[in-house]
Amino acid sequence: MRKTPFVQGNFYHIYNRGVDKRNVFIDYYDLNRFLQCMSEFNCVEPIGSIYENSFKKDFLGHTMSKLVNFVAYCLNPNHYHFILEPLVDNGIEKFMQRLGNGYTKYFNNKNNRSGVLFQGKFKSIHISSNEYLLRVSAYVNLNNKVHSSLGYPMSKSSWDEYVSGLGSFCKKDIVIEQFNNIGEYKNFCESTIIDVVESRRSDKEVDKLFLEN
Repeated sequence: MRKTPFVQGNFYHIYNRGVDKRNVFIDYYDLNRFLQCMSEFNCVEPIGSIYENSFKKDFLGHTMSKLVNFVAYCLNPNHYHFILEPLVDNGIEKFMQRLGNGYTKYFNNKNNRSGVLFQGKFKSIHISSNEYLLRVSAYVNLNNKVHSSLGYPMSKSSWDEYVSGLGSFCKKDIVIEQFNNIGEYKNFCESTIIDVVESRRSDKEVDKLFLEN
């Protein structure tokens, strides 16, 4: 049992890394496949495999109800970060199980391997305040910058969706509407990340908001 239960209407920082800190995204095919998994496994009704779901969508012609809302995400070579809001009972647990199992099956088949891919159960932190939500959104959106001033070359995040205003994968309004414009949010994020990087350099016991994988 998790120390903090997942409650609808609340937000959670979800993260995990590859077993033995191994890379779980080797190329852009992997990143795109994981993004596809994030989208297609996020439904109340089980879909089976992504291949099977492609036929269901052709015949059903409608969008299924979601298990979770994504607020932000970042995929780095050996780990990922999400901000999720559960929409149904056990929504996060069901989604994360399908995501982990589905992607691991793809990755193992592609790379002729077997066994687990991710390091145990995913980790979660309850985002207990609005200020915390804003800071975590900055941390997740620019997480690749936390690890390197140039960012990971093999990474993908919701940052582009936030700053361009285009795309509807993430539930951005709960964050963006608290700023006068995108530029103001961008400045907030970049300032927050500078603080995080400096904290990591000077303090090994960084605040739990910035737990590293």
